[in-house]
Amino acid sequence: MKTSIENLFVLLALIAGLGLVSAARATAQTYTNLHSFNGTTDGNAPYAGLVLSGNTLYGTTYYPGYMSAGGTVFKVKTDGTGFTNLYIFTALLGGFQTNSDGANPYAGLILSSNILFGTTYHGGIYGNGTVFRINTDGTGFTNLYNFSMMDGFRHNNDGANPQGGLVLSGNTLYGTANDGGSQGGGTIFAINTDGTGFTTLHTFSLNSNGTYLKSDGSFPEAGLILSGNTLYGTANEGGSSLYYGTVFKINTDGSGYTTLHSFTATSGPYYTINSDGANPAAGLILSGNTLFGTAAFGGSSGNGTVFAVNTDGSSFTNMHSFTQTDNSGRNTDGGEPQAGLILSDNILYGTAYHLGSLGSGTVFAINTNGTDFTTLYTLNGPSDGAGLMAGLVLSGNILYGTASGGGNYSLGTVFSLSLGSVTVSAPQLTILHSGANLILTWPTNATGFTLQSTTNLAPPAVWTTNFPAPVVITGQNTVTNPITGSQKFYRLSQ
Repeated sequence: MKTSIENLFVLLALIAGLGLVSAARATAQTYTNLHSFNGTTDGNAPYAGLVLSGNTLYGTTYYPGYMSAGGTVFKVKTDGTGFTNLYIFTALLGGFQTNSDGANPYAGLILSSNILFGTTYHGGIYGNGTVFRINTDGTGFTNLYNFSMMDGFRHNNDGANPQGGLVLSGNTLYGTANDGGSQGGGTIFAINTDGTGFTTLHTFSLNSNGTYLKSDGSFPEAGLILSGNTLYGTANEGGSSLYYGTVFKINTDGSGYTTLHSFTATSGPYYTINSDGANPAAGLILSGNTLFGTAAFGGSSGNGTVFAVNTDGSSFTNMHSFTQTDNSGRNTDGGEPQAGLILSDNILYGTAYHLGSLGSGTVFAINTNGTDFTTLYTLNGPSDGAGLMAGLVLSGNILYGTASGGGNYSLGTVFSLSLGSVTVSAPQLTILHSGANLILTWPTNATGFTLQSTTNLAPPAVWTTNFPAPVVITGQNTVTNPITGSQKFYRLSQ
């Protein structure tokens, strides 16, 4: 006889398999500058993307007003009203640029219940960055962890300068540090949500004098994604060609590190061209057994690629190479994608850092089979924003994002981009087993649906609304439920 947990998954699969999402190709309709950062009261340079809860967007800025402190955590409503600084990081002091709380958050936030978790690139008591938490009302800021001092070879035990965001499973946060570690090439780490139990899961390697990179990758700039007990990510450099980066996977206990793909060496004009892309700066998104991502450089014109690769490392595909620039240094589709992708049905949405017909970056869409690449919007800089370093979030038929520059004060914007009509039927509910928890996800463009559960399908079945409420992670409504008590059936109800 099957165990209760096995029974649970059999029954969950029956419920989750009901209904599919069908979305027609969406085209851009209206771009709205929701907020222009002025650098005086609200910070500037939002390098990271947003997290959405209800009608509130949460984000970070790398710099504060007039550089007098170390960046901000903010919130703003989806209609652009109610902008609030939740936290302003304190000024950096001394030659090691230290403080008590961290500074210059480069990455976005994740949300669990009413708590936001994030990282800072600089600051903390050793100047090498921090992991922090803060309540959504701005109270309860806590510096959970200070990355340690590095020696003259940029070595330490835990890593330094985290540039990517975090991923949460139960009460454990997983992330990457761009620098440091015992071999100087950065680390993958885990830490409990209360700041205890910091563990270095993997150290990326350099050779003994730090001049050559190794096959596992080096200098991870992006955060991780989690599926079951496996973490997937990218390293910006290293790999079998030494300098062009990797896609990797690792188990949550630190075992089983595997390089899934090493990007190939570049050649041609300015040594920028190859077949697959180079130097991935963004994280990945997973659909089935396929990982999708972007590479900032390489491809047929040296302006970056959109790629896919299976979770076992097979079937790597260059889905799109951003095109060659013309004599004015512009093109039609953008270039140098720095951010990851989000997925809605069979459509991937993303951003290109710069280029495009107006030179300030683009928002694009592409089907998961690599067809129908579409430039949805080209930023113009002065009014729209410029420099799209972060990815997007999708709610209904509206994309939300940040531009690191441009806008009314040339210091960055928060924006929305509405799409054409998207036909949505009953969404697919995806259920994964992660340690002692279930992770339930469904597309954010399927609006008006509520996650419900029952312990018995016999009539009259009593369905109750699930708690906690969903949060948006990598473009998906996400709920984490502990596996306790009676087996449950789940559904999405409208």
